[in-house]
Amino acid sequence: MGGVKCRLCMWCLAAAFATCAKAQQILTWQQVRETFEVSNPTLQALRLGIDQSKAQEITAYLRPNPDFTMTADGFQVASNQGVWQPLSGVVETPAVSYLHERQHKRELRRDSARESTAVAESQLADQERTLLYNLRSAFIQTLQAKAIVDLARQNLSYYDQLLMVNRDRLRAGDMARVDLDRLELQRVQYESDVQTALVNLRTSKIQLLTLLNNRSPVDQFDVTGTFDFTESIQPLDEFRTIALSTRPDLEAAMKSIELAKVNHRLAMANGSTDPTFSAWFSHNPSFANPFANDTIGGSISIPLRIFDRNQGEKLRTQLDVGRNEKLRDANEAQVFSDVDSAYATLLSNLTLLRPYKSTYLQQALNVRDTVAFSYRNGGASLLDLLQSQQEYRSIELSYLNLIGSFLTAANQLNMAVGREVIVP
Repeated sequence: MGGVKCRLCMWCLAAAFATCAKAQQILTWQQVRETFEVSNPTLQALRLGIDQSKAQEITAYLRPNPDFTMTADGFQVASNQGVWQPLSGVVETPAVSYLHERQHKRELRRDSARESTAVAESQLADQERTLLYNLRSAFIQTLQAKAIVDLARQNLSYYDQLLMVNRDRLRAGDMARVDLDRLELQRVQYESDVQTALVNLRTSKIQLLTLLNNRSPVDQFDVTGTFDFTESIQPLDEFRTIALSTRPDLEAAMKSIELAKVNHRLAMANGSTDPTFSAWFSHNPSFANPFANDTIGGSISIPLRIFDRNQGEKLRTQLDVGRNEKLRDANEAQVFSDVDSAYATLLSNLTLLRPYKSTYLQQALNVRDTVAFSYRNGGASLLDLLQSQQEYRSIELSYLNLIGSFLTAANQLNMAVGREVIVP
């Protein structure tokens, strides 16, 4: 009986550990990204579009189908002797014809389809870049919300300790009841901060779960990562150089130029004449010479391109080459603009963060602790105490928000460059 109870207890403990492990699904940024690339339905749909484009390459490279024609002529009502023989004089002529495409039309259609696939792949990479930016933003917002929750709870805990000390002072007759009541009323603000931070954290997790196509409950999902800033930033010119070589939308613009050139060559080729070759075999039993009953023949049909020589498509595709070159130049200018704007925002946040980390945080902590000590010893007023608490809370919250802004600006710079160049 004891062994059964022991096994039952072990099973319960194992189930409890399994439930706990399930409830603590904590993902790093790399794990979040890998999960996103596998499970996001929007990204999967975009990848299917590439497969569709590759299928069009097969269609573009197909040869024209030959034509088969069967002709029967010369049905007779009756023979000279009045005997019913309707098939005795029928002329049977099977024929085969084939359109011969000149000037490499088939190969040019294939090249055009391949260039279209290359453009689609670059566009997919650009759309994935945007989706990853949204994913990283949601990840940063979750980390920021977690940090604010921890700060709100720390402030509430510190304030509760302060209230305990002042309750002891009230019981000792060292302070007035109205002062304690005013302190306890201020606790509502700290409780509100905690609840607001928790709601923001759940909202950020829900957004992240949506991007991951994850149906897990919010309480069973969490992320972990470094919520801090880095002071090591490369020069602007290096980011510009990287962006020119990695931005997928710029690559798509350059590949669109190649596609337009191929389409122009195809339009020129489509203006040429394609002959149709035909061959046939004829069986004519009505000939008096039995050796002349079976004959073969052939023909060639050449369209006369007098009026329609594909002039419109030739001109349109030639203009399209110039249009795509202008779009490439505009895209390149946009790349520089994106990188410069994100870099300026990043440096601005970094400039604000440095004095916070080196000076303001410690000063706010010292002021809070000093005023609290002075208040307990009668050297500061209640208003001074509340003001120091408010200033410390504001400085700490501003610092966390600045870190969030820095990470968001770094994410924006990564998006502008085309790959992750700043990973806190």
